[in-house]
Amino acid sequence: MKLLRTIRLDASDSFVFERAAEPGEWAVSGAFAFAHCDQAQLQGKARAAFRAGFLGLGSLGRSTLVQIVEADEQDRQGAVDRLAVQLVAHFGAPDLATARDAAEEEVSFAASLCDHAPGVLVAVTRGHESGAIRELFRTLRPRNGAGHASAFEFLEVVGDDDVPVEHVDLGLLGKGAGR
Repeated sequence: MKLLRTIRLDASDSFVFERAAEPGEWAVSGAFAFAHCDQAQLQGKARAAFRAGFLGLGSLGRSTLVQIVEADEQDRQGAVDRLAVQLVAHFGAPDLATARDAAEEEVSFAASLCDHAPGVLVAVTRGHESGAIRELFRTLRPRNGAGHASAFEFLEVVGDDDVPVEHVDLGLLGKGAGR
């Protein structure tokens, strides 16, 4: 079985998101965190998290990229348990049993994104369409099996055909603009 882990190729997540996920956390899409938000009102770092952030299960921080990794049933159950606790503590789940059911669905969905080889990176682009959150996932693969050394070395992007173009000035975000 395979699951998603957060990865940090450079320091950008630490200034793009309000809270950056720690490298190596189990991760899920995390779109549920925005289910009751008015996406049109999101600005700055909150908007960046909505548009392109996976949710790290330990820190509840966001990660631009996640990596497909080998996992076992104990890892999967640990991710479900951790998310269930977070759903009760931070997202209003009424009890642990209800939260565990929701966490199972989220982790299963994350696992469904892992139909590529371990080591492949996954990115998300999220938007609001017809009253629902729409997510598009794409994979990033290093050329000729090279390792992931830098966020700017990727040459093959799979599943990027329908992604709308949006320009973000990372320099301004890092200085606190757009909050």
